[in-house]
Amino acid sequence: MFKGFRDFIFRGNVVDLAVAVILGAAFNTIVNSLVKDVLNPLIAATVGKPDFSGVVLQVHSGKISVGNFLNAVVSFLIVAAVIYFAIVLPMHKVMERINKGNAPPPSPTIKTCPECLSEIPVGARRCAHCGQPQPQPEVSEAVPVGEPTA
Repeated sequence: MFKGFRDFIFRGNVVDLAVAVILGAAFNTIVNSLVKDVLNPLIAATVGKPDFSGVVLQVHSGKISVGNFLNAVVSFLIVAAVIYFAIVLPMHKVMERINKGNAPPPSPTIKTCPECLSEIPVGARRCAHCGQPQPQPEVSEAVPVGEPTA
């Protein structure tokens, strides 16, 4: 029973998830500070108010705080933009650079007929132009990686 628990805890994805949650919480503090201490004062300097909490709808005797909802939407959009432009976009660029040389060469889709030198599909058994039988490649060459053989 404890061996299974130990294996579960030390599995790579559990540790990675724990690290991601901890880093996410720390990053949340940074982004909230950016919104509260930098961007809201910029909004206040332009519009005149740092937030929309004063926007309230009066429906009969009830109050609907639309401004608090607008504050949450603006904060979410700012957080999403910061995450995208500060983390996601640079990571995509880095991964493109890393994977640039690792891309497998594309598999050929056409071949040349040895008789008439016209281009025909790789899987063709006869040339569509001259009708000559075509040599069939080995199964490992004819079937792309990841596709089952028949």
